[in-house]
Amino acid sequence: MNVVILAAGMGKRMQSALPKVLHPLAGKPLLSHVLDTARRLSASRLCVIYGHGGAAVLDMLAKQPEQVATALQEPQLGTGHAVMQALPELDDQVPTLILYGDVPLTTAATLQRLIDVAGNDKLGILTVVQDDPFGLGRIVREDGEIKRIVEQKDATEAERAIKEINSGILVVPTARLKQWLGALKNNNAQGEYYLTDIVAMAVADGVPVVAAQPSAQWEVAGVNSKVQLAELERIHQGTIALKLLEQGVTLMDPARIDVRGELICGRDVVIDVGCVFEGKVELADGVHVGAHNVLVNARIAAGAQIKPFCHIEEAVVGPASIIGPYARLRPGTVLAEDVHVGNFVELKNAQVAAHSKANHLAYIGDATVGSRVNIGAGTITCNYDGANKFRTVIEDDAFIGSDSQLIAPVTVGQGATLGAGTTLSKDAPAGKLTISRPRQVTIENWTRPVKVKK
Repeated sequence: MNVVILAAGMGKRMQSALPKVLHPLAGKPLLSHVLDTARRLSASRLCVIYGHGGAAVLDMLAKQPEQVATALQEPQLGTGHAVMQALPELDDQVPTLILYGDVPLTTAATLQRLIDVAGNDKLGILTVVQDDPFGLGRIVREDGEIKRIVEQKDATEAERAIKEINSGILVVPTARLKQWLGALKNNNAQGEYYLTDIVAMAVADGVPVVAAQPSAQWEVAGVNSKVQLAELERIHQGTIALKLLEQGVTLMDPARIDVRGELICGRDVVIDVGCVFEGKVELADGVHVGAHNVLVNARIAAGAQIKPFCHIEEAVVGPASIIGPYARLRPGTVLAEDVHVGNFVELKNAQVAAHSKANHLAYIGDATVGSRVNIGAGTITCNYDGANKFRTVIEDDAFIGSDSQLIAPVTVGQGATLGAGTTLSKDAPAGKLTISRPRQVTIENWTRPVKVKK
């Protein structure tokens, strides 16, 4: 099957320099949603028609996992004219499905129903009955059979009363499509070549015109403004939330979750309000995610607890670990079992073994931390000299006193203790106390300065 996706519109009502089809919904461009759906239908040929913001659209398509054919529509003279640009890319031996880059939520199941009813020799239209069809093309039937589609601006009063509307999504025998597009005229209120005019041509040629309907009206909803984009975002997030609930996930408020990628959950997972999940996030059995967390491409092992207001990106949290509140795990961080990372602790490219703790106010970057290590408040690994980064190694059972600075490359030996306030520039031997601080003195007869009156 051929698939043509129309994505040339400017989207003036979006009030943005970004092409309309590149605005994100659930963390990825509208057009990406449509492309993903097309691929689930096993399209043999896929062509995107681009126009406004063409360079940005092409750049986005270049990053797709599979090559996509493109065709430029310039100037934009209507939907029929847009599909004309794709004709050289189409295989006459299979039908052509026409989709829209700003209609992101049509499901593959709905499209498959349309493809099945159209077969190889019928013209299939995805239609929907709406209580308020204002501005949309009406399906004109006679004795129950579809005869034509009339646009709002060209419709009579009787035709405007029709509630069955055209979604714009069609399946057409490709050889017929090429024939009908060649016969299109632009004698209408807009002076454009309407793709919908091929319906009357099909009827005149004796080609059956059939219809299928989506499971929900929002499947055919397009995006023309930020208001509509926001509405579809919440619809889409609501659908994701419903699936999670059906899988047994506890959502403290299904209306306050954002999944911008893939969220995989085990049994007895609890997610509090305001959480954002980006990329691929895995939450194993019994994970609790507190309020207002952001997790990006992260894996959280069984029984771990993420307290509120944490940011975890490209990191792994081990089983039964406790993170936060207000912790940040940056890329390359891997935590083993029962690791505690407390408030205002940041880890980057750090591997921490089981039962170690950094409970507050620390920065651990480019470090290998052993088991049962205690890292006191105010500790930092000084991993960057302004040009290069170096690694810190803290071996099992070490105790790092508060307000210590570990100047990498440096190793703290097994069972070593660093006294509070230590600046460590050489390796600390195993099992010993290392301390670096000036001797405390008290200055006699000292007085605090007093502000001089002017």
